[in-house]
Amino acid sequence: MKEIGPILQPDVIQFADNLPRTRNGKIMRRILKAIASGTDIGNVTTLADPSVVDSLLEERKKMDVEIG
Repeated sequence: MKEIGPILQPDVIQFADNLPRTRNGKIMRRILKAIASGTDIGNVTTLADPSVVDSLLEERKKMDVEIG
């Protein structure tokens, strides 16, 4: 198994039951990046299931508390 260099290693890995997808099934990477960085998520009207974002945000908050 190859190792990833320190520059490419993620600080945190967040597991999820679902990902934010458009109605066409494409993953909204912009939203995932915003959740990870803690910035504004922006427009989510094109999502097939907007409740996924709430679930990801809630889990991220729990992770932030656990990590400190």
